[in-house]
Amino acid sequence: MKIALITGATSGIGEATAETLARLGYNLIITGRRTQKLLEVKSKLIELYHVKVLSLSFDVRNRNEVEESLGTLTDEWGKIDLLINNAGLALGLDHIQNGNFDDWDRMIDTNVKGALNVTRIIAPMMCAQKRGHIINMGSIAGVQVYENGGVYCASKHAMHALTQSMRIDMLKDNIKVTEIRPGMVDTEFSIVRFHGDKEKAKKVYNGVQPLQSDDIANVIEWIVKLPEHININDVEIMPSQQADAHYTVRN
Repeated sequence: MKIALITGATSGIGEATAETLARLGYNLIITGRRTQKLLEVKSKLIELYHVKVLSLSFDVRNRNEVEESLGTLTDEWGKIDLLINNAGLALGLDHIQNGNFDDWDRMIDTNVKGALNVTRIIAPMMCAQKRGHIINMGSIAGVQVYENGGVYCASKHAMHALTQSMRIDMLKDNIKVTEIRPGMVDTEFSIVRFHGDKEKAKKVYNGVQPLQSDDIANVIEWIVKLPEHININDVEIMPSQQADAHYTVRN
C-alpha cells in the first residue's frame, strides 16, 4: 500500500487532499501545528477509510522539529511514495514600504524554508528507493505579482523555481515533481492573511464562486492516478470568473 505525506493537513487543501488520498487507499502521514485538529483529522480518516494514519505535530519552519519528526520514521513509514508540500500562508496586504517584518519572516520561513526543510528529509529517501512523487502547492502568485502582495508573491515565485529545479536535480532518480498553482480558493487563507478578520476575509470572494479545497484535491487525484511514465510539470487552476491575478468578473 502506498504512503503519502501531507504537510498543513489540519484544514483546507491539506485536509481535503488527505481525505481524497485515503479514499484511494493511501496510508497517510499528516502534519500540522494544531495538535488537536490533527488528531481529529486522523480519527476521521481512520473511521471513514480504514487506512493507517500517522499524525506528527510540528512547525515546518523549525528545522529541528522537522528532523526530529521525519528523520526518525520507522521502516513502516519511511518508504514514502508521495509528498505534498502544502503548508503555506499569506500574511498582510500592504505596500512594500509599509510591510510588517514579522509577517515577511513568517511567509518566507513557511512557504520557502518550510518546504525545503521537509523536502531535504524526504527526498533522499525517495532517491534511495528510485521512486517517488513530490507535489508542491504553489499559487498564481508564483508567476504573477500584484499590488500589496510583494513578499507573498516572492515566496511563491521561489516555490515555482524550486519545483523546476527539483525536477531537474532528481530526474535521474526517477522522482516526479509537480507544481499546482491555484487562483482564488475559499479556505482559511484569507482569514489568516487578515489576521483573523473574518469579515474582511469574506469580502475577497464577494461576487465570485471561488474554488473549493475539494477542487484542488480532485486535481491531485487526477495527477497521482496517471500512468507512471507521465509527469505533470505544473497545473494552473482558476475559478471560471478569474482569468489571472488581475482580472476577475464579479456578479
